[in-house]
Amino acid sequence: MNPSDRFWAACRDVSVWRRAAKLGLPVGVAQVVLNQGDIWLAGAVTFTVVAKSVLSPTLSFLIAFVSAASTRAESR
Repeated sequence: MNPSDRFWAACRDVSVWRRAAKLGLPVGVAQVVLNQGDIWLAGAVTFTVVAKSVLSPTLSFLIAFVSAASTRAESR
């Protein structure tokens, strides 16, 4: 099995998804709280703030997912 096949097989592994969620989502939420929390509390929410609040956890999750899948693929 070549490295690319191992990576895509790891992407289908439930443990990779769980690990990415456990690591990536809390970090992304912490970033939202630190970066946009004051705007949310002030009630000055705009489309840009909502977009940043959604993209931050998404990006953190994706980074954690690729890392977990790569690690899993290398260990096989």
